[in-house]
Amino acid sequence: MADEEAVPLTGIILAGGSGTRFWPLSRSQYPKQVLRLLGSESMIQSTIERLLPRIPPNRLAVVTNASQAQLIHQELSRKGWHEIRIWIEPQGRNTAAAAGLAAVLLDNEPEDHLMAVFPADHFIRERDRLIQALELGAVWARAGYLVTFGIPPARPETGYGYIRQGAPLDAAGRVFRAARFIEKPPLDQAREFLKAGGYFWNSGIFIFRRDALLTALSRYQPELYRGLARLLDRENRPPLDEVYENLPSISLDHGILEKADNVAVVPVEMGWNDVGTWEALHNIFPRDDRGNVLWGRTLDRDSRECLVYAQDRLVATIGLERTIVVDTPDATLVCHRDRVQDVKDLVAELQRQNMVESVQHLTVERPWGRYTVMDEGPGFKVKRIVVDPGMKLSLQLHRHRAEHWVVVSGTARVTIGRNVRLVAGNQSVYIPLETVHRLENPETEPLKIIEVQTGASLEEDDIIRLDDDYWRPEDK
Repeated sequence: MADEEAVPLTGIILAGGSGTRFWPLSRSQYPKQVLRLLGSESMIQSTIERLLPRIPPNRLAVVTNASQAQLIHQELSRKGWHEIRIWIEPQGRNTAAAAGLAAVLLDNEPEDHLMAVFPADHFIRERDRLIQALELGAVWARAGYLVTFGIPPARPETGYGYIRQGAPLDAAGRVFRAARFIEKPPLDQAREFLKAGGYFWNSGIFIFRRDALLTALSRYQPELYRGLARLLDRENRPPLDEVYENLPSISLDHGILEKADNVAVVPVEMGWNDVGTWEALHNIFPRDDRGNVLWGRTLDRDSRECLVYAQDRLVATIGLERTIVVDTPDATLVCHRDRVQDVKDLVAELQRQNMVESVQHLTVERPWGRYTVMDEGPGFKVKRIVVDPGMKLSLQLHRHRAEHWVVVSGTARVTIGRNVRLVAGNQSVYIPLETVHRLENPETEPLKIIEVQTGASLEEDDIIRLDDDYWRPEDK
């Protein structure tokens, strides 16, 4: 093979998952990829940052679903990444459909154009090693291989998929054929893999030529390929909803890589963790002398090998062993570290019971800032609203509720009907039912107000937007 060299490629970031195993911090309307688990940046922002030295923003695209598109756009806009494309699936159909959709939508690129696929919510400590591995993988992808990246296992892990290496493809032993994929083995088998060597954790990162992926889809997932191929007809391209309605749901691993005979694996040590569960954070964060990870307002006595995550309230623990405690303003999780995989089943039960704690937090992010529900009951709701400097809400009205605004700090520019005026701290305004209004922050500091809603319906769908400065689906 020729020496590695930088070649044009498009980075595809898959951001459609809900991260149910990170409940109660992750919710269906606030998924793992927008959480700030490891610093000031969200998971998707960190993913993009580590790719930018190799792939410019205009060569990046995010594939997400309709319910998360607004959040994703907010995360990109906050970093000024307006060139990054957002491709919206009408409903989730797993990673094979998401990658296939990207291959189809790149139809303005040559057939042999390279695509690199990344999850939006992984942790990688050593960015330079990732970039080096991508360059090596690109060489073999250009030759027609479906390339994946394997992580040398550090422990017998039952929550990851494994790849067994086959024969080497180069003289230096840097690239191998993928001989077998094993999905989340039991503990005794994971221990055997670690002892035997030649097994890697499946990173979920891939690189391949656009035509190689489409060929593999047509061969191994013909129903999926036929559906997506309809989008290649620019003259008679059908609505995406119609295409996705009958697409099968299957992962790239199960649907293609486990079946194909042209899969290559590039081993790479880069400080990788898929941050799939609370247990993963226990492995990433620094631990005290008793093996505890304590985050936020915590106080512990004599606990061992625990993770305690506190958002607002003080969380005090005594004598716990191998326990996860996660406290948020409206929900608390307590579970044994050996049972973290079961959190997704707990969330499924919350969803079955239509419990709002599976859907959203008390604090909801918006393009202009955020609001927190402080209290609510029959006919009333109280919110704390923070409008970021220079931002404004949409020009809107409500059919079923009136609102009272009290400015706590900052100065608000308030539109009510045709009247526009400034409202300073300790002043208030009243917005009657079905009255056009808008709230703006003209200052350089955050605007904080208390909003009291009264009326027959206090849901967020009682918003009729007449003018909106932000990118968001019509129903958001």
